[in-house]
Amino acid sequence: MSLYDKLMGRICDGERILIDGATGTEIERRGVPQLDNAWNGGGARSHPDIVRQVHEDYIRHGAEIVISNTFATSKHALHDAGVEDQFEFLNRRGVELAIEARDRLEKPDVLVAGGISYWSWTGNHPDLDTLGDSIIEEAGIMARAEADLLMLEMMVDIDRMDATLVAAQSSGLPVWVGLTCKPDESGAMCLRNGDSLTEALALLRDREVPLVNIMHTDVHYIDACLDVLQDHWRGPVGVYAHTGGYANHKWMFDGIISPEGYALESARWLDRGVQVIGGCCGIRTEHIAALKEIV
Repeated sequence: MSLYDKLMGRICDGERILIDGATGTEIERRGVPQLDNAWNGGGARSHPDIVRQVHEDYIRHGAEIVISNTFATSKHALHDAGVEDQFEFLNRRGVELAIEARDRLEKPDVLVAGGISYWSWTGNHPDLDTLGDSIIEEAGIMARAEADLLMLEMMVDIDRMDATLVAAQSSGLPVWVGLTCKPDESGAMCLRNGDSLTEALALLRDREVPLVNIMHTDVHYIDACLDVLQDHWRGPVGVYAHTGGYANHKWMFDGIISPEGYALESARWLDRGVQVIGGCCGIRTEHIAALKEIV
């Protein structure tokens, strides 16, 4: 039985699973320089020891899933950064560094998820066919690097989410989908770009997605998202929220929620049936240590 099958068996039995916190903002906080238009995606080449150390720190604090530092390594983001020739390297090494962290700590049951997103820092998105082709290639790189599963992150609209999902599923790896949400003008919870959260969940049911995460969503919006999932999703649910803000291409750590405060919020989400819990931008190792106490 694979590591993934064992994990899903535990989830089906009602267990709670701790995942990691932010990687991109954490390596930024530790001094990894940014790539213009590809955020912190270059860390696997410029500062691999820091990237690996962040994974190790989360594992030491109890994370059972770590996500590769590949949120910003889509082909179109790297093209906009002028380093498209590093596409294969950054995606492969991103996964390998997480695996190396697991191996160094002798934690063979920790799963490594390949993180995939279609976010663009320039707003220049490829057409859906081109996007799908590049995701097929990216997911294949991660599968050959021996990722255990794929995590789609910051899915903010239905059309590109679907193209990304279908392409990622071609790898043969299980694919979890991470939705980024906010309320519309009427207060209804939707995907960040305005598409209906209810319609997105209906599509994911049709695509037989095994687990949905609400991620890179403000802590204050999580309960409203869970209200929608309660009525429109029957599968397992994960949450990894963000805290802080983004300005001048950098994450702002002023005013982030305390580890104790995040644990209190997370305890309520767990009581509502969330089974996979962790953190996104602004959430640090101290937050994951606090979550370990409640998970």
